[in-house]
Amino acid sequence: MDGFWDFIGSYWWLVFPLSGVVGGWFKGAQKWDERRRRDKIELYRLKHADKLATAEAEEALTSEIDRTLAEHDRTNERWLEYELDAVKSLEFPVITDMREQVTVDFHRARRDADGLRPDDPEELRDRKRLERYRAAVREYQLTFDIAEREAKRRRASDFTSEERRALDRAKKLLALADDEGATQVERQSAYRRATKELEGILVLPDAATEALEQRIAGMLEQAPEPDPGA
Repeated sequence: MDGFWDFIGSYWWLVFPLSGVVGGWFKGAQKWDERRRRDKIELYRLKHADKLATAEAEEALTSEIDRTLAEHDRTNERWLEYELDAVKSLEFPVITDMREQVTVDFHRARRDADGLRPDDPEELRDRKRLERYRAAVREYQLTFDIAEREAKRRRASDFTSEERRALDRAKKLLALADDEGATQVERQSAYRRATKELEGILVLPDAATEALEQRIAGMLEQAPEPDPGA
């Protein structure tokens, strides 16, 4: 043992080149391990290429189905903002006026998209069916965009000055009818007066009328409007 340390003491300068050799060998071993790991991964990918490709294709298809369904839902939500809000439908009457071609177009596209949407999304894994449904959703989205832009551009400009004043009065009355802070009698009276203001000018969407009536009382009483002078 003493001889070993005597040898090290006599040839201490060999430590430096030997450490380089050891370090180089260690780095080479690390690189070899890394290459071996990459080779194993590549071999696995080659061996299971068909399964991996199928899994990736299925994942992409699922994402496409979810995205198309979400676009359909978002467009429906945008439409219902007008269909269920009586005041908003008065601010932008074109969007609910079935005499307008842009409104007819988007309602037709909406029906087409709704008709192609299956109850079970798994049915859309049929590529041809998905393509038809996706095209219908895009058409619905596009035609609604056009109708909404036209409604915001024109607002109530198609009505006479007197009709616009009546629309403004109706909007204020409908806001009162929808005010939970007002009394039941005030809300019902405001609703009846609003409908009178709109007679011969504009018909509110059925859905907006029903939603408002439910919020007011579920079913408006048919009693005559109270006399303000009584």
